[in-house]
Amino acid sequence: MWSPPLSPLGRLRWALVCEELGRVGPATVLEVGCGQGALGARLAGRYGYVGVEPDGKSFEVARRRIEPAGGRVYRGSVADVPDGRFDVVCAFEVLEHLDDDAAALQEWSRRVAPGGTMILSVPAGPERFGVSDRAVGHYRRYTRDGIVALMAEVGMGDVTAVHYGWPLGLMTEAVRNRLVTLRGGPDAAVGMASRSSASGRSLQPGALAGLLVEVVSRPFVALQRRCPDRGVGLVVTGRPEAA
Repeated sequence: MWSPPLSPLGRLRWALVCEELGRVGPATVLEVGCGQGALGARLAGRYGYVGVEPDGKSFEVARRRIEPAGGRVYRGSVADVPDGRFDVVCAFEVLEHLDDDAAALQEWSRRVAPGGTMILSVPAGPERFGVSDRAVGHYRRYTRDGIVALMAEVGMGDVTAVHYGWPLGLMTEAVRNRLVTLRGGPDAAVGMASRSSASGRSLQPGALAGLLVEVVSRPFVALQRRCPDRGVGLVVTGRPEAA
């Protein structure tokens, strides 16, 4: 079945997430902030999938991609998803867009089934917080110790955090910062919520670019496995300490 194209970083992230899901073997998956459904369509073809997305334009694209693969998509927040728990609750590049990240994690953790897993990805390296972060509505970037402590704070144990995206992510990040700078920097008249909503719709690859990403990213998938302590992002997993 056709899968929507991924960005370079999305492809590198997916390699680690796919491995973790293979280890967990979930029956059900909830994705928070599924964007335009590039990963969601892949997940819906393998698991009982539910996605939720607050941005209306991204939601419509995600619904068209995910529902034919057997998944369901809701518009809004986790509170808009019908009651229930999931074997895996995941959120990729979402937490950094939220002012109160601890409260969001606490809410998401309540949807993890006993014995289940939470899987996140977040941008790494607070020292690299730059104009492209501000342009897309990021409040922060994370250290590995910081995100592990935050997961523990909301009751997650057995937490692991592995870097991804080295060295390709360093290149793409530099390009994004340069492009934003050339355009005059983040628009101060646009609020954080609007920047976050637009971020899921910007720089999305088309079909031909997606094919190129698949080919070019292969050696970088292997490289990032050799360098789990380096990269521009973190894939984080944890499990509830108590049901």
